[in-house]
Amino acid sequence: MTNINKKDKIKKSTILVACICFSIAGFFISIMNGAVKISPSEIVSAVFFEEATVNYQIIWNVRLPRTITASLVGTSLALSGCILQGVMRNPLASPNIIGVSSGAGLMTLIVLIIFPDYYYLAPLGAFTGALLATLFIYFLAWKEGAATTRLILAGVAVSSLLGAGNNAIMTFYPEKVAGVIGFMVGGLSSTNWKHVDMIFNYAVIGIILLLFVTNKLNILMLGDEVATGLGLNVEATRFFFIIISSLLAGAAVSVVGLLGFVGLIVPHITRLFIGSDYRYLIPATIFTGSAVVVLCDTLARVMFAPLEIPVGIIMSALGAPFFLYLLRRKKEH
Repeated sequence: MTNINKKDKIKKSTILVACICFSIAGFFISIMNGAVKISPSEIVSAVFFEEATVNYQIIWNVRLPRTITASLVGTSLALSGCILQGVMRNPLASPNIIGVSSGAGLMTLIVLIIFPDYYYLAPLGAFTGALLATLFIYFLAWKEGAATTRLILAGVAVSSLLGAGNNAIMTFYPEKVAGVIGFMVGGLSSTNWKHVDMIFNYAVIGIILLLFVTNKLNILMLGDEVATGLGLNVEATRFFFIIISSLLAGAAVSVVGLLGFVGLIVPHITRLFIGSDYRYLIPATIFTGSAVVVLCDTLARVMFAPLEIPVGIIMSALGAPFFLYLLRRKKEH
């Protein structure tokens, strides 16, 4: 039994290292590719020896902040989806599907369109919107407990309602619609160091908090009765994870907009390789989420170079078929 556990740990640790390498590779692929391709040797030369060059400006002022932002967004949304799937014990739960992203998006739009001078409050507003949306969903689904099916259905309804709010704001402020088109579909085209500053602290706080409580997610996955028998305060723990999920989703939405399917696809793909033990799944999801969004953003800007398409289009093209596959698989089981 000990040998089996040891082999399993070695296998999962190896997969985790592979996820880290995947993330690092995605980071450098993003730095190298775009309308102008930059080789690894040119990157080293520009960064360390030739600061007064065009390549230096491209790397430091355009690609590096964009890649860091994409990495943090991917990590945040993937972890948010991973948490929601564990808390709700439903493989279809993700920030964009159950309304968490819509709540964050509505509050961010209010800040950006109605109070543009306070743009730096967008992450805090997005977190507030995501948390309020999640609590409202919980309230609607609660009936002697929050059954996962009711949570999903309530989330879909709330998401539709909040989407109507987004459309209403754009209708009342038509002169500002052009500036938020990228936000509505999820894009990183105008990302700079300001956006890195907006998301960094919120994302890091959420990640650190989550890494300290992975065991509680494992216990929660055993079911409410078993978890209670093991001494876990189920509702308090679930609420704590919902706050972390809202923080991560809100931070991501505040800078990238309504980027869908990351929180659905990445946890599933990662779980297929490393299993459902959250002690390994959470760290692996951090790096896989980062790599997926970074690589999709790279594809979005090189596919029709020098023109760019929003990364949200790429993610939707990948996510919609995957969502249908999950629905079919769930039905068969």
